Amino acid sequence: MKNTQINRATVPALDNILGQTFPVLDHGHIRVIDYMGDDAAIVQAARVSYGAGTKQVHEDRGLIRYLLRNAHTTPFEMCKLKLHLRVPMDCWRQWIRHRTASVNEYSTRYSEAIADQQGTLPGEWRLQTALNKQGSEGFLDIEQGEQLTAEEESFHRSARDLYQTRIERGVAREQARKDLPLSTYTEAYWSIDLHNLLHFLALRMDEHAQYEIRQYATLIGEEIVARWVPFTWEAFQDYRLNAMRMSGLEVELIRLLIAGDHVAAQAWLTEKNWIDPNNGKPSREAREFAAKAESLGIKMPDSKG
Repeated sequence: MKNTQINRATVPALDNILGQTFPVLDHGHIRVIDYMGDDAAIVQAARVSYGAGTKQVHEDRGLIRYLLRNAHTTPFEMCKLKLHLRVPMDCWRQWIRHRTASVNEYSTRYSEAIADQQGTLPGEWRLQTALNKQGSEGFLDIEQGEQLTAEEESFHRSARDLYQTRIERGVAREQARKDLPLSTYTEAYWSIDLHNLLHFLALRMDEHAQYEIRQYATLIGEEIVARWVPFTWEAFQDYRLNAMRMSGLEVELIRLLIAGDHVAAQAWLTEKNWIDPNNGKPSREAREFAAKAESLGIKMPDSKG
């Protein structure tokens, strides 16, 4: 049998941080445990060839940018990353919705719950936004924040003391844990391919994502992915993270606005029900478009026509 030597892809910049603990929030962290593949592995999969050095570096970069720009995703699935996470349970609930990863989580049936709980500083209490049922905007004043933080600390102590008392009395761990707050930290090993990791980052690094999970996602992107696959990270920022999607309806409207036909644009908004004819309030889709138009320096029509 012919013995064919296969060299595993290595990325020195990522090797240098294997096992390093990156702190997140007050008691959270991320560690890189292992990885498979690199930018060259993406190029290799796309070309379906095993030769090395047959293309110039700038051509490899160009191919990766072409693949990401045109949503040719399979080559990115050839790369995988394995992380060790410590994250608050409320944040983990959002994280675990990304079902394309392999997960093994710390079990509070077998082990006692992690003692750490995420706390909130007095100046960090966010207000509920009126425009989005799941978002926040602005902060409570510091005086109210100090009271809320003190109440939170008291509640955390009480919840932990109750849990510990149950454990000491012999209550099964699976039942003793039931009143622990969502601020309690959990740990997990999380393994995911690069294509699905980029999708996770696109959603969780977005400015509308919850602050806490955004801190984790930003760290993964800027400290880990950027080291691991720099060409891919550059392309991801250009074509996903900092890009703008336009629907067919938005393209129609933007043509009217570029042409300066605000009368037709106002009529279009009413016809498409983007403006409530009774009170003049814009729909959610209209507000989202207005934000895009503003970032492009395009003026929206006067709602009064």
